[in-house]
Amino acid sequence: MAKASSVTLVTNIGTLVTGEANAPSVHDTSVLIEDGVVVAIGEDHPRPGTVVDANGQTVIPGLVDGHVHPTAGEWTPAQNSTGWVRNYLQGGTTTMVSAGELHVPGLPFEELSPELVLGLATLSRRTIGTFRPSGVKVDAGTVLLVPGLREGDFDRMAEAGIRHLKFIFYDWSRLEDGEAADYVTWAHERGMVVKMHSGGVSRSGSSRIAGHELVTAVRPDVVAHISGGPIPMPDEEIRGVIDDLPEAAIEVCSSMNYRSTKVTVDHLVATGALDRLTLGTDTPGGTGVIPRGMLRNICYLASMCGLAPEDAVAAATGNTARLHRIAGGVLAPGRPADLVVLGPIRGSAARDGLESFALGDLPGISVVLVDGEPLVDGRSEQTPPARDPATVRRG
Repeated sequence: MAKASSVTLVTNIGTLVTGEANAPSVHDTSVLIEDGVVVAIGEDHPRPGTVVDANGQTVIPGLVDGHVHPTAGEWTPAQNSTGWVRNYLQGGTTTMVSAGELHVPGLPFEELSPELVLGLATLSRRTIGTFRPSGVKVDAGTVLLVPGLREGDFDRMAEAGIRHLKFIFYDWSRLEDGEAADYVTWAHERGMVVKMHSGGVSRSGSSRIAGHELVTAVRPDVVAHISGGPIPMPDEEIRGVIDDLPEAAIEVCSSMNYRSTKVTVDHLVATGALDRLTLGTDTPGGTGVIPRGMLRNICYLASMCGLAPEDAVAAATGNTARLHRIAGGVLAPGRPADLVVLGPIRGSAARDGLESFALGDLPGISVVLVDGEPLVDGRSEQTPPARDPATVRRG
């Protein structure tokens, strides 16, 4: 006998943000989910197995953190913290993209070999990237590119399911020999995304400084933390990278220089390139463990950088998913049913979740669904309670 479909109906939604760049919000609507996938917006169902009554609150896609550093499941030695992935789920993050598993104690940054970086990425891919800690989708296993890799190594990466690579510890004195350019070509031939550390040195002290000249020579797919991670390149170099790499994603992280982030966003807006903006937290690391980091990124963009709240949400959801070539980030038929129900907390002057972001107010999360399953139900452990909380009724 065929297994019956799992049906979830999210109803009584005051405002729905789709997560797509330049898409308007939808008001007074619903989301119909079957077997973990959105099948319709604005439709009802006679007998859903689970009903989420949004109680007039705002629904946005599950947040996609494009820059995390997982190490061993839900333990991070960078801050000696456990349970951090679960806590990020409570902050509305449903998908994460690794920017390299580089906080392993004793990792010899100055002596990284091809076999070591391949082994480390493969291990991460097959552990934290497989068992989905706390239900969050962690795209783990990002190769830290070093000299000496061969094209056959990229075949091995593809066979292991590795989809993301990063330049951070590469020896840039070798730039002229063409090896880095070969890496980018080989990655693209296999559908992989290349990210590149930019700005000053990282917490490790072993990353390479990368400004406009170096970044534009390498031509990565994603320019990591362009406004600081922890410090950025000069303002004019930021603008130059945006102009001279028109196809590259421009990433802003919670480790940002706030002034440089406004420089970045202003130039993306001025050049009509806001759909290239992607967000992450660049945690766990020296910035700490920040369960509400993605929410805070949205608040900063909407309240201090002049972005419409819908555009700030898109940067944290649809843009980040699309630019890293992963599923999720958009609420539309055929897409994964990852979503967050949120609204103003008690005491806020905001009328809905979008106005909370515009005021810079942290919203309260009531429900988080991953693949249609309510994993946060009633209220988040990481935000104050919403003024008008959603409810979940099963069966």
